[in-house]
Amino acid sequence: MLINVKVKPSAKKSGIAKISEGEFNAAVKASPCDGKANQELIKALSEYFDIPKSMIIIIRGLNSRKKVVQISQ
Repeated sequence: MLINVKVKPSAKKSGIAKISEGEFNAAVKASPCDGKANQELIKALSEYFDIPKSMIIIIRGLNSRKKVVQISQ
């Protein structure tokens, strides 16, 4: 399953919000330096979908706020 995620790094609270089918907003506390925000995004998505982190891959947008994420099930 592919989903589109718009990420807000350096947020006060971490969280995932579903906008529509296949589109999510994510807020992460980590800064975008050294991929820390991407790692926290993967952790937040794994908790949201209740799956292991190894099943989540960022396909596009490693250096962008808009990301395409693949979730294996």
